[in-house]
Amino acid sequence: MALVLKEADVAQLLTMPDAIAALDTVFRQQHPTTGEQQALNRPRHRLQPPGAILHFMTAAAPGLGVYGFKAYTVARPGVARFVVMLFSTEDGRLLAMIEADTLGQMRTGAASGLATRSMARLDAAVVGIVGSGWQARSQVQAICAVRQVREIRAAGRDPGRLRRFCEEMSAKVDVPVTPVESAEAAVRHADIVVTATTAKEPIVLGDWLKPGTHLNVMGSNWANRREVDEQVIKRSDLIVIDSKEQGMLEAGDLLVPIQQGMLSWDRVHELHEVISGALPGRRGSEEITLFKSLGLALEDIAVAARVYTLARERGIGEELAFLS
Repeated sequence: MALVLKEADVAQLLTMPDAIAALDTVFRQQHPTTGEQQALNRPRHRLQPPGAILHFMTAAAPGLGVYGFKAYTVARPGVARFVVMLFSTEDGRLLAMIEADTLGQMRTGAASGLATRSMARLDAAVVGIVGSGWQARSQVQAICAVRQVREIRAAGRDPGRLRRFCEEMSAKVDVPVTPVESAEAAVRHADIVVTATTAKEPIVLGDWLKPGTHLNVMGSNWANRREVDEQVIKRSDLIVIDSKEQGMLEAGDLLVPIQQGMLSWDRVHELHEVISGALPGRRGSEEITLFKSLGLALEDIAVAARVYTLARERGIGEELAFLS
């Protein structure tokens, strides 16, 4: 019997520490030394009929006993719907159908949390975030789960939404989240910088960064969009991405500097290298480090597997005789 899990079920079951732990496990399994249990990810594909986009992403995590896909649609004026289909690697049966808006938000935050845990300075305590939407919330939660944050400065285009974001997140993470008037005000003097926007052109400049900063650049997964300028890339001592294969298709923040001859893919490393310990996430307190997050099917599948396990343990969800 397959399990149907709705948004409310996911929100009830999934915590940020759970999501971070699930990604830690699967990225370790993605490293080549894991042999037969090596996790596999395939890049996002997009189908764009008039007025809508269908996104499709697949991955396998044999070490977790699952494989599957996420599909989501975006139709004008921006309404998105997400589903993860989770299958057993043992016999191919359908394990779960999971509504995946909250799941995707949490896994994206968890990826930044995992990168921050390995790449930010241990004493990083001031966070600057640009963006105050749905994805920004899990970014704040994840960073506060891995560092002793004492202050968060947030910038956003809509003053009302920014104010509500700051009030909500201050209460949620028990850290002061203060609205500021500009991206520059959020970024200058921050130890950890997050971009969580829909910007098409850079909204964070390299001249604003102090030595030792760690950046999570996660708002864009389109080849013609970027959130940080060339100077950010030039000043970054270590650049890490969740998937080079996917990045070559949609990481505008890196593709533009590469096209300009300022960067090569040889300088870009994958997150599993850092998580497995094959590559140091930071070599010194003055280094600027950057994690470019695109959002992988592998992350969705790993977190979905954790949600499925918790649902079975707690008797949550609706059983359905389908593809059993």
